[in-house]
Amino acid sequence: MSRPNELTCVEQMVLLDIRNMLQSMGKDISSFPLPEIEEEHDTMSGEVREIFEERSIEVDHEFASIVSSLNLEQRYAYDKILSYVDNGNGTAFFVDGPGGTGKTFLYKALLAKVRSEGKIAVATATSGVAASILPGGRTAHSRFKISLSIQEGGVCNFTKQSEIAKLLRMGSLILWDEVSMTKRQAIEALDKSLRDIMEKPDLPFGGKTIVFGGDFRQVLPVVRKGTRAQIINATLRKSYLWENMQKLRLVRNMRAQSDPWFSNYLLRIRNGTKETVKDDYVKIPDKICVPYTGAESDIDNLIDSVFYASNTPIQFRLHHISRYFVNKE
Repeated sequence: MSRPNELTCVEQMVLLDIRNMLQSMGKDISSFPLPEIEEEHDTMSGEVREIFEERSIEVDHEFASIVSSLNLEQRYAYDKILSYVDNGNGTAFFVDGPGGTGKTFLYKALLAKVRSEGKIAVATATSGVAASILPGGRTAHSRFKISLSIQEGGVCNFTKQSEIAKLLRMGSLILWDEVSMTKRQAIEALDKSLRDIMEKPDLPFGGKTIVFGGDFRQVLPVVRKGTRAQIINATLRKSYLWENMQKLRLVRNMRAQSDPWFSNYLLRIRNGTKETVKDDYVKIPDKICVPYTGAESDIDNLIDSVFYASNTPIQFRLHHISRYFVNKE
């Protein structure tokens, strides 16, 4: 007796998958001669798949404790960004912060706050690793359908009728981390596409509130066989969009709070203000170096200094993996 019902369920699941794939290409399943999707099997209730997935992201209900842990710089940025989200007057921000200043912590607080209010926040990052850290994060190229070989004047590969366009129109906040590694042409493509789908050609990013984050002291965009000038020209700072962005700076290194000397030392190197010796080399202070004596035990001393906490499982494994590769060479 249950066999026909099972077949019906399978058929409906297949139809749902087909509908989702068609929607991702900006098409409607009703345009094709296929059986109808029964309402009782439609978990999305007609909602666009991309929007359904965004609304399904679990909200960190402890965001209140996250917000209370923000330092003064983070809290200023948090309040400033949310003021634009709340009043609907969109603008573009750039959160500038060296590694360790808590950019990701700020992003998580923003995403949790916006989503807790039933609004849509789109979280992306340039790299897959950075995207995986953000709740509901996706790579920017995947989310916005940006070609990896984007050229000057290019646009995103989605139409006004596509589900991605519907998602972005509904989004209250768009976040793109590690944008300093991205070619400006990719960001400009998103700008052109948002102006188009929002039908606001005179407003940057179509009047959406969008937060970019990154650190130009780290890895810059990869330009094949590019000169220093070409690499710099490929960065967001050389885009026509840069002057229209509000800059929010994070300076306090949260990872090195107990060692302000080391924090300041890293910042001087990143900013290029640390004094150098010939050929632009930086001399590492003796107090943070492991002495080299020429003895065979030097390698062991270096490994022990880096992986000192070998009483924990992860440190123990890293300790012995390091020894394996050193000995193999």
